[in-house]
Amino acid sequence: MCIEETFIMIKPDGIQRGLLGKIISRFEEKGLKLIALKMMDIDENLAKEHYSEHIGKPFYERLIEFITSGPVVAGVLKGEKAINIVRKLVGATSPDNAEPGTIRGDFTINTAFNIIHASDSSGTAKKEIDLFFQKNEIFTYDLALEQWLGSK
Repeated sequence: MCIEETFIMIKPDGIQRGLLGKIISRFEEKGLKLIALKMMDIDENLAKEHYSEHIGKPFYERLIEFITSGPVVAGVLKGEKAINIVRKLVGATSPDNAEPGTIRGDFTINTAFNIIHASDSSGTAKKEIDLFFQKNEIFTYDLALEQWLGSK
């Protein structure tokens, strides 16, 4: 079994549109464990560090402006093959490539306003989790199913 932790961030447009509950429920219904969650404002320094791989790209300045425009919800999900599963649930970055049934396929029509970010690899997940969360903000607990399976 490959148990992984991954980072998600519901962007300002997801919060403004009232989609937080619907988005989080997709991950929970899939069976992923939510082990950290917080609403926060991202300042310019954190935004630049988070999106450092996009420095120099034509959309970089607007991306920084957008992600700092309102609160976001950052989270950490844990589960078997969590990184790949979360990426599939989120869908393609571009809404015209995002399949129906994915978060972006169901809720977005514009790449600049694609409501959610998800880590794309284990290295990125670790970097992003460490960037947004202190160790004491990440929780350890068993789901009822895990407790039941563990007692068998």
